[in-house]
Amino acid sequence: MPAPPPTATSGTAAATTTSARTRRLLEAPIGTTLARLAAPNLVVAAAQTGVAVADAWYVGFLGVAPLAALALVFPVQSLMTMMSAGAMGGGISSAMARALGAGDRARAESLPVHALVIAAGMAALFTIMFAAFARPLFALLGGRDAALEGAVDYARIMFGGAIVVWAANTLASLLRGTGNMAVPGVVFTLTAFANIALSGALTFGWLGMPRLGVAGPAAAAIVSFGIAALVMLGYLASGRSGVRLRLVGVKLEAAIFLDILKVGFVACGNALLTIATIVIVTGLVGLYGTAALAGYGLGSRLELLLIPITFSVGGAMTAMVGVNRGAKNFSCARQIAWMGGIAVFVITGTIGLVVAIWPDLWIGLFTADAEAARIARHYLAIAGPFFAFFGFGQALYFATQGTGSMIAPFSAGAARLALAGGGGGIVVLALGLSLTWLFVAVAAGFVLFGCLLAYAVWRGRTWNPDRA
Repeated sequence: MPAPPPTATSGTAAATTTSARTRRLLEAPIGTTLARLAAPNLVVAAAQTGVAVADAWYVGFLGVAPLAALALVFPVQSLMTMMSAGAMGGGISSAMARALGAGDRARAESLPVHALVIAAGMAALFTIMFAAFARPLFALLGGRDAALEGAVDYARIMFGGAIVVWAANTLASLLRGTGNMAVPGVVFTLTAFANIALSGALTFGWLGMPRLGVAGPAAAAIVSFGIAALVMLGYLASGRSGVRLRLVGVKLEAAIFLDILKVGFVACGNALLTIATIVIVTGLVGLYGTAALAGYGLGSRLELLLIPITFSVGGAMTAMVGVNRGAKNFSCARQIAWMGGIAVFVITGTIGLVVAIWPDLWIGLFTADAEAARIARHYLAIAGPFFAFFGFGQALYFATQGTGSMIAPFSAGAARLALAGGGGGIVVLALGLSLTWLFVAVAAGFVLFGCLLAYAVWRGRTWNPDRA
């Protein structure tokens, strides 16, 4: 027996919710709208930063080798997060926002199934590459002995459950594309608190739970993302988001897949460039020993934790730019990019200066090993003052997702990789210079990345079609 059609009241309410939300993205003052949308994301970023800090803090009690194991896996885990939430997730949010901005409700309601199909494929790729082939991969990245064993144990759980992470971040991206930042914010914040407690329990075997050691944080993350995915799936299915989640009776269309992938796929390439830079530098630092690897791992962990902070503003920028782009409000889209980018510059710049001047505020949380702490202090003293440029560039990267074209961010990421990774390789392998020069190359890459994206917004064709 066919299901009854939605009532006029419920359909009208959903349409009114969506149209009102879309009008706010088009008509409300930029600063207050950006602050309102970014606030839930900022809370999530703080909570997820707390998870990363807690994980490293717990593992720090296990010794230097487990910390080195985290340093090996964390860039790849961050790559999955960046791709599922910020890259492909940004493509999903952008497609949803542009559809709503153009008034194409039918297309908006077809997007969820297409997005989940893409998520399943990407999750399978991560499981095959980083769970099934964990040992040879992390050995190639410099893992040895106990550090390698810990990395393999962690990776098999984290990437074996990749589908859970991809599903949760995809559902959140669909909601963000409608301008709804509150529901993903609440869900991810609450599950982050649960994650912190569960991570400690599974690392040390509290309350009769299995003592998983370095793999404990991975298991906790999979459980937490699973809960988040189920809650957001239920919310979307209820129709309260204003866009119905239809899992059956949806015709898969190549045009909709391409609409997501033209942003998401290139953005994934940009995320890959970001992680490749850190992985290459990690491999070069690993030549100086396990303590150096652990020390740089603490510094690069903070660098990667800037990305959720930039996403707190950048995720809102994607939706705002996308809706205004769909409505052909090009000047307003550029104002959103500059306002959000400058805000992130100030936030990440402040963090960078604080850890450059008082590095033990960060390092002292994780290790008492003198050599590892020395390397971490050295990295933060050189690179920390330039975190602002990295954050600025990342914010403009998220904003550019709303335009539907990712050529400029990809080019900027490639240039950063060439300078930091390639230049770092030259100073270490060819010239035999100290770690100081490797860290200088990393800092120079931050500056180049931020400046290239700023130029793209100022003069680039993608951002200025009304001036061509």
